[in-house]
Amino acid sequence: MRAFLVVMDSVGIGGAPDAAEYFNDGLPDTGANTLLHIAEACAEGRAEQGRSGPLRLPVLDSLGLGRACALAGGTLPPGLGAEPTGLWGAATETSRGKDTPSGHWELAGVPVPWDWHYFPDEQPAFPRDLMAEVARLAGTEGTLANCHGSGTVMLDQYGAEHIRTGWPICYTSADSVFQIAAHEEHFGLDRLLALCEAVAPLVHEMKVGRVIARPFVGEGPFTRTGNRHDYAIRPPQPILTNWVQEAGHPVHAVGKLGDILSMEGIDHLHKGDDATLMDHLGRLVDEAEDGSLIFANFVEFDSLFGHRRDVSGYARALEWFDEGLGHILPRLQEGDILVITADHGNDPTWPGTDHTRERVPVLVAGRGAGSIGQIGFADVAASVAAHLKVESDTCGKSFL
Repeated sequence: MRAFLVVMDSVGIGGAPDAAEYFNDGLPDTGANTLLHIAEACAEGRAEQGRSGPLRLPVLDSLGLGRACALAGGTLPPGLGAEPTGLWGAATETSRGKDTPSGHWELAGVPVPWDWHYFPDEQPAFPRDLMAEVARLAGTEGTLANCHGSGTVMLDQYGAEHIRTGWPICYTSADSVFQIAAHEEHFGLDRLLALCEAVAPLVHEMKVGRVIARPFVGEGPFTRTGNRHDYAIRPPQPILTNWVQEAGHPVHAVGKLGDILSMEGIDHLHKGDDATLMDHLGRLVDEAEDGSLIFANFVEFDSLFGHRRDVSGYARALEWFDEGLGHILPRLQEGDILVITADHGNDPTWPGTDHTRERVPVLVAGRGAGSIGQIGFADVAASVAAHLKVESDTCGKSFL
């Protein structure tokens, strides 16, 4: 008996009741629907780069993905109308945010009890005393950027000056984050990670969710490397991973869960790009210990395609994930469950480049078929805990 909890990062399904309170490029998220709008674009021939035709997700749809989308937002996506063979429903977030930590904490049983701090979209974006301390910790005379911006744009604008001066590039986004980019060779990867670790407590006191180290290489053009590291604020109380670990069961984190959850309750880390993560997930389906929790995050839907508003790329990623899932599901052992969900939306057809406030699907293999209806994010944690027969401390209720 094991539990696999898999987050398709940013695969929202619309219908958030408070979407009008969240914005992209000055416009409310009302009507955003990541899955529906991708499916519509595919059906209309508007997502033909590297793929073609209607969106094909036979495995996810057989678990109830199309029905979950219709439940959340009122519209069945084109081509996704299979009769579900799994449990299916739509989850609504209560935390005041549409960011990665908020979604994952609440899926793990703990809604965020405060409002996150967001830096203003102006230049300078950061307080003067904070930047003075960052420069002191970095051992430099100053810092670069001090604004909102895309990571690749920041490298284009400030990469050469960073190499010349040695000053770290500091920027933010619509999320509650403080990001520091530095060259792995000219500045040093270990030095960048040490700097971010030292800065993290300062911004966590401000209720900023994460400090993100953004290392890069090259002499122009510049390329970000896979050595990114997130220094996230700790959840305010024990979460699902803690409950399982304290009950004596192993906890595996696949993807960036170690960063998101500040390593709370995690025994084993399995990292890499999404293709590598699918291999890790398949191996753990075959090898993970009885009673274990495997908590996975597939981030590239969000990082490579949602923020970049790449509809074709997002559709390709969904179809790739669906194919991989098809190889894994038949290998689940008797007594296992596999729960598939998301943490927020990131509609690639929407204005701006930020996440979108949406409900998310909840699909369950291994516990029969049927609708679980409209639930809360925290109900996912309560249900996984109930399946593993461990005590939970959450506002959520099990749907199993």
